[in-house]
Amino acid sequence: PCCRSNVQAVVSTQSTGKDGLAIIQLFDKIQKGCVNWKKVNTPPFKALGGAMKQIENCNYAIDLGHNLGFVLVGIDGKNLHDGDKLTLGLVWQMMRHYTLAMLTHDGKIMKDNEIIKWCNDKLAEKGKTSSFSSFKDSSLGNSRTIVDLIDAISPGYINYDLVTAAGTDDEKFLNARYAITMARKIGARIFALPEDITEVNPKMIMTVFACLMSVGFAKDQQKK
Repeated sequence: PCCRSNVQAVVSTQSTGKDGLAIIQLFDKIQKGCVNWKKVNTPPFKALGGAMKQIENCNYAIDLGHNLGFVLVGIDGKNLHDGDKLTLGLVWQMMRHYTLAMLTHDGKIMKDNEIIKWCNDKLAEKGKTSSFSSFKDSSLGNSRTIVDLIDAISPGYINYDLVTAAGTDDEKFLNARYAITMARKIGARIFALPEDITEVNPKMIMTVFACLMSVGFAKDQQKK
């Protein structure tokens, strides 16, 4: 199942739950076997000492992040327990890890430049004129490159009559929404929202291309 709903649940739960369990459960989904459940405190939490048990969970969640190589400077269990905005930095790195884990090759996780090269090569291979130089490329804001890549991976899915000229913000939004819808339709596990694309949020755009690359990889393997 797609991890998107789990990520959304973590963000909302962190503002109410405070016990770190949602984060720990998500770690277990993105990296099977990484959680030692004997170290996890579970409800009900008593009024006396319950908060400490919850913070222990949150500290363990931070440890899990460090174990996976996350950069968590200035974040500790108390931040998670208090619902600090720093939590989003952790959740973002979890999304990134989950997305890139789908692109492991010979046991190595693909790097950003390898994702960009694969996407551009796939576009050129299918006769597309669109390309991009980085996940910050301003041209990505019109979604045309993403739409072209979807068509290159799964020909026949895209109806170009529904792709606008992206001359206005509204048209850009429509393109982004259509791109995300069609990406999911061909099997990509997309976390991004339309505004992530139109505003060229490089972190989220990376996940879009990485997820599309994962679908493309799978289709290429099926052909062999």
